[in-house]
Amino acid sequence: MLRSELVQKLADENTHLRPHDLERVVDVILDEIATALESGNRVELRGFGAFSVRKRDARVGRNPRTGESVEVEEKYVPFFKAGKELRARLNDGIDPEDR
Repeated sequence: MLRSELVQKLADENTHLRPHDLERVVDVILDEIATALESGNRVELRGFGAFSVRKRDARVGRNPRTGESVEVEEKYVPFFKAGKELRARLNDGIDPEDR
């Protein structure tokens, strides 16, 4: 789903709210999640999942075009872990981690 599709779906389900206002709400939510991750905090949305930041150590990589070895610096990447309810919805009501 694209951001614009999310705003449109919210507008369709909440006809008493202006689409411009809903777009601003979506922007604020996404910006707050990004700001929290930027600060190194974890963001948990109960029933949906949790966003966090993970560190990837420096390593020697390979340029796929030339095959040449390249140094890849350490970096931080966003990580998402689906919540129990979301995993169950995707697997016909069964959470695969409960097995």
